[in-house]
Amino acid sequence: MAKYLLLKHYRGAPAPVNDVPMAQWTPEEISAHVTYMNDFATRLEETGEYVDSQALAPEGTFVRYDGAGRPPVTDGPFAETKDVIAGWMVIDVDTYERALALAGELSAAPGAGGKPIHEWLELRPFLGAHPTVTGCPH
Repeated sequence: MAKYLLLKHYRGAPAPVNDVPMAQWTPEEISAHVTYMNDFATRLEETGEYVDSQALAPEGTFVRYDGAGRPPVTDGPFAETKDVIAGWMVIDVDTYERALALAGELSAAPGAGGKPIHEWLELRPFLGAHPTVTGCPH
């Protein structure tokens, strides 16, 4: 089995079809989205493919080392353009094709109006965990 990271973005990925920010959703739409995500994770737990997942706040700070004896540097001159991760899920699947299928299914989580978001999810294999299958770009 190979582990993959499914990244959900607040900002930085191509715009989804149903491109209404979550801050503008109704409480019922948020609840339906969270329920979909939880049900998806539960189903993967039952097949042994779920590893972990977390939602993240939109606020964050980029930090980097700035040299010995100097304080770390935070953000940059263009913080508003940085990629912002909304959350992630780690899956452990037999094939790259299965990872693609699950990412596509997760992309259908409901959003505004109860319609699927069709959001772009970033699918990344863990280093050293690439399955040997046709179609895997690695």
